[in-house]
Amino acid sequence: MVNLANIKNQLQPGLMKVEGQYKDVPPEWKDVFKTKQSKMQIERALMTRRLGIAQVKKEGMASFADNNSGDRWVVNMETIEASIMYSMTRKAIADGLYRTEFQPTNLGLNASMRAFWNTYAANIFNTAGTYDPNTGGDGQALLSVNHPIDTGVYANTSSTPQQLNETSLLAAYEQVYTGLYDEAGLRIDATAEKIIIPAHLSAAARRLKDAVLRPGTLTNDPNVINKVEAAADTIKVMRYLTSKYAWFWTTDIEGLVHLQREPYETSMWVDELTDTLVVKNYERAGFFVTNPRAVGGQLATS
Repeated sequence: MVNLANIKNQLQPGLMKVEGQYKDVPPEWKDVFKTKQSKMQIERALMTRRLGIAQVKKEGMASFADNNSGDRWVVNMETIEASIMYSMTRKAIADGLYRTEFQPTNLGLNASMRAFWNTYAANIFNTAGTYDPNTGGDGQALLSVNHPIDTGVYANTSSTPQQLNETSLLAAYEQVYTGLYDEAGLRIDATAEKIIIPAHLSAAARRLKDAVLRPGTLTNDPNVINKVEAAADTIKVMRYLTSKYAWFWTTDIEGLVHLQREPYETSMWVDELTDTLVVKNYERAGFFVTNPRAVGGQLATS
């Protein structure tokens, strides 16, 4: 509870300035995840298998039959509740001399919630090497070289994590363009959309994309990173990524989901027994991956 003891310096006249409010970090997840509305406690996304590749038909013989279509695996999406509140005594509200700078009705509820969801969204990438059995899916971590399909496996990372450089970035584009398959083993036409990086890799990523000549060499070869098949158009820096060296990419395959169950709300009331002002917010939502083909990455450590 915020009381007179918490704001003792604000009870005296003569303060030139009261600081503590800053420009907020925007919702960094908004152009990475696609928002969908939730109507149930737990939403589920089902991956299905369609027809495989056609076969040669010999004269007079029956056509090849592929009757293996159907359900494969399910992702469970359970949203979480987020909230924060504070209370302030009636005397603190009445006696504080700097209510414009230290507003009793708004001590940063929006910024607090925004920071929470930025952290929670970035955790999808921060924990991309760990499988969560509660979520389900294909039984693999988000980044894996063994995502199962009917004809074998596909990968959205490499067995040895790679630093962000020309070679690894071009290999990532090639993997997106030629290495993604559906559940029946047919190649998928996919393109990288964004490179997602921590601030530590921002300069390196921009050198790779913006250099006219081949980066990191003494030759006059042109820089083709932006022109190869499946090349990403956008660099996205996320400040809530915990590793300085891990980097990721998203594809044009839908699968990164922001599930909105109950929208952001604020409320304020006075407790009649204590005369304290209570202010709180609330939101129910979550971040999920319904298809690992929507993302790839390298969990580099240096």
